[in-house]
Amino acid sequence: MLKHKAYKFRIYPTKEQEILIAKTIGCSRFVFNHFLAKWDETYKGTGKGLSYCSCSKEIPVLKQEFDWLKEVDSHSLQSSVKHLIDAYDRFFKKQNKRPRFKSKRNPVQSYKTNIQGKSQLPEVSILGNMLKLPRLKWVRFANSRQVVGRILNATIRRNASGKYFVSLLVEQEIHELPKTG
Repeated sequence: MLKHKAYKFRIYPTKEQEILIAKTIGCSRFVFNHFLAKWDETYKGTGKGLSYCSCSKEIPVLKQEFDWLKEVDSHSLQSSVKHLIDAYDRFFKKQNKRPRFKSKRNPVQSYKTNIQGKSQLPEVSILGNMLKLPRLKWVRFANSRQVVGRILNATIRRNASGKYFVSLLVEQEIHELPKTG
């Protein structure tokens, strides 16, 4: 039986990698806020929101308009749109409040990146105390425990004190225990 498990590690990026992480966080926030404003505008005008497909098709147009969006990982931009669509789904099911604009002043900043499908080479991999991430390449990290299973995605997070962390979502094969009594 396949189960998902998360591992959290501290990473130690170089100065160049820190700059790229900051750019990626900023671009993810920009895309989220852009589509949130567009969603509100569309909903007020037509009474219907946007779909994930319509938003994701517009990301290349945004990249043409804003060249600095090309510098960052495209998976992080796609996941920002997914987070927005999920937030609105939860809002309409009355599980959460309405999504709000993301702020640069928030003490914890993060972005999520996905890996390719099962048949392609993984973009997130581990070799010793080095972790390979899209666009960042090899980043040194505190490898405190063994990661078992196939890595599905990685969330890179910067907290208020300036420390960086990565959370890896892993798919593991768990054997069912025999039924007793």
